[in-house]
This record gives sequence, C-alpha cells and structure tokens, in this order.
Amino acid sequence: MARVSELIVPRRFCGPPDSGNGGWTAGALAALDEPDSPDNRCDSWPAIEVSLRQPPPLDTPLLVSEDDGVTTASFGGTPIATAHRVERALAEVEPVSPEAAAAASSSYPGLEFHPFPTCFACGTSREEGDGLRIFPGRVGDGSAREGAGDLVAAAWTPHPSLHEDWHAYVDEHPRVSVAVTWAALDCIGGWAGDLSERLMVLGRMTARVDDLPVIGEPHVVVGEGRGQDGRKTFTASTLYDADGRVVATAEHTWIAVDPAMFGGQVPTR
Repeated sequence: MARVSELIVPRRFCGPPDSGNGGWTAGALAALDEPDSPDNRCDSWPAIEVSLRQPPPLDTPLLVSEDDGVTTASFGGTPIATAHRVERALAEVEPVSPEAAAAASSSYPGLEFHPFPTCFACGTSREEGDGLRIFPGRVGDGSAREGAGDLVAAAWTPHPSLHEDWHAYVDEHPRVSVAVTWAALDCIGGWAGDLSERLMVLGRMTARVDDLPVIGEPHVVVGEGRGQDGRKTFTASTLYDADGRVVATAEHTWIAVDPAMFGGQVPTR
C-alpha cells in the first residue's frame, strides 16, 4: 500500500538562490524513512540513497509518496527526488585533528570565489545562526588514503537554531535534525572535488547517520575526492564528534551544469 504525505523545503535551506540545498532536501526525504528502534527512539538511520532529479523548489509543497520501498517527492507530477535504503557499506573518510580542520578553513576557496554564496551549508553570505558556515579547506598535500583525491576539512559547532525536538533520544542532549546532518555532509564533498573549476550540483547522495550532532559540541567534517567520469565527480565525507567518533558518513555524485540553469556565478580568472 502506497503512503502519501508532503514535504516543504523552506527558503532558509536553499543552495542556489532559488532551489533547495541538495543535502538538506535529500536528508529531509530520507528522514521520512524512520529507523526501526525500540520505544520509538531514533538515534541512528540506515544507509539511504537519494537521487535529485530536478532542482528542489523552495516554500512549495512537494507530494511525497512511498511505494515498494521507494519514497518519491514530486511537484506537478514531476519527480524531484527519490530515496531508498541500501545495504552496501560506505567507506568513511579518514579523520583529521580539530586543530588541522580549524586551520584548513582559512584556505577555504569559497572565501575568494563562491558560485552559490547563499548556500545554507557552505555559503559565505550566510550569517552565524542562519547558515551552517562550513568552510572546508585543503589539508596537507592531498588525501590520507593512497589513490584518493584532495582531502579537505572544516570545524563545525552546531548552532542552537538547528535544534530539532520531534524525535525521542536515549539522552538529554539537544541535537540537530537529520536533514541538517545531511546538509553538513553535502557541500564539503563538492569542495573536495572540482567545484572551484566548474559548477556542479549534487546529483546523488548516500548517507548513513550513526548519531545526530549535539548542539554546541565541536565537530570535524572531512571530505575526499574520489574521481571523475565525464560530467560526474565522485566524493565522500564523514562527520566526527569531539571524541573522534563517526557521527555520519556519505558518498556523493556531482553533475557539472550550466551556471545559467541554477543562478550560479562563474570564476572570472
């Protein structure tokens, strides 16, 4: 039996100025698939793959239907995104120290040029408490893993404005939403790829959430490039807590696009 509901991407969670941040949208759709847990407590989510098929419209009700294990968000009969559980393991990105992550942010390429300065996750025009302001910079001379691409990192402390209160947890700590957790894992992948050289948008994201980030606690986000194939760029990211434990991890497929399609800016150099 198919289930039908509704999803709205508020303007606060934009990526490009007129469409939703891919990670937040994907996470909001993934969060509709509640994990099986005792006492209705939600502390981890299975690996879920979300494919973004159209730019997610803002402040617009999307019809969400679930049938045969696939959840689809649509607008005007056109699928915007689809989500389903996956069984495969996700390869985590190696951690870096909080000190290295904080130092890396000073070399964030977006401080010099940003194609989407409005982006909820990594936009430079977003104020503290409004956007995430995750500004990843390159760590060292490359990746911690042989054969991988650039390694980038950023320090991030979730702001109280991100607190969600519609799930029950095993402790009293306030946490951010599933959608925000996905957003935190999103754009760092683009900066680990080739976002500085060509405009890309998120095409597919697979994430596993082991826990939700605690409000006010320092975290480290790391991203890694994992190759290209034509218009596609492959990356990964992992979010660590203050004790170096994995909070969540993701893998991405990015698609190179025409800037005019998304209101993006292009480098003048």
